[in-house]
Amino acid sequence: MEQKAPVQEALETPRAAGLAGVVFALLLAAAIVLIRLGIPEGGDAVTVRAFTDSGRRDALRTALALVPFTGIFFLWFVGAVRAHVGAAEDKFLATVLLGSGLVFVASLFAAAAAASAVLAVRHQAGATPDPTAWDFGRHLAYTLMTGYAMRMAAVFVCSMSMIGHHLGVLPRWLSLVGFLTALILLFVSSNVPWAELVFPAWSLVLSLHILVAGRRARTRAAASA
Repeated sequence: MEQKAPVQEALETPRAAGLAGVVFALLLAAAIVLIRLGIPEGGDAVTVRAFTDSGRRDALRTALALVPFTGIFFLWFVGAVRAHVGAAEDKFLATVLLGSGLVFVASLFAAAAAASAVLAVRHQAGATPDPTAWDFGRHLAYTLMTGYAMRMAAVFVCSMSMIGHHLGVLPRWLSLVGFLTALILLFVSSNVPWAELVFPAWSLVLSLHILVAGRRARTRAAASA
C-alpha cells in the first residue's frame, strides 16, 4: 500500500512578530540618545568633560547593553515586514531589503564595539586624560553609526517603500514618508546630529501599520468563517 508523503503546512507568522518593530524602534531610539549623550560631539573641552563624567559613561554603558537586543528585535522586525508583504514580493527588492538589513545590524554592532573601546580608556584619578585615544574611538563609532549603518538603513527604508508602493501593501502616504526618511538618512544624518532618529520613528509608524493591518485581516477572516 502506497504511503502518502506528509503534508507540510506553512508556519503562521506569530502575532507577536508585529510588536518586534515597536520594541526595536524604542530600543534603537534609546540607544542613539544615550550614545549621543555619552559620547558628545564637540571640541577638546567637551571631550575631556565627557571623558571624566561618570554619568555620561554610565549612559554609554546602558546604550551598549541595549544594542544586542536592538539587533535581535530588528531581525524579527524584518521577518514581520516580509510576512506583511507576502508571497508576491519582488525578488530583487526583497533581496536588497534583506541584505541592507543585515549590513545595518553588522554596522550597528561594529559601532557599539567602537564605542565600548572608549570605555576601555583608562586615566589616573584627578588627571586630565589624553583625548587622542578617546577621540579615535568616538569618531570611529560615529562614522560607523551615521556614515554606514544609517545609509544601510536608508537602503532598507527605500526598498520597503518601493515594495509597498508597487504592490500596494502600504498606503501612499506611508510610502512617501519612507522615501523622505531614506533621503534624510542618506544625505543628512552624517552631517546633522540627531537626524538618525528618523529611522526608529519610521520603523515605529510602519510597525503600528502592520499591527493594525494584521488585526483587520484576522477580523475579516473571523467574520467570513
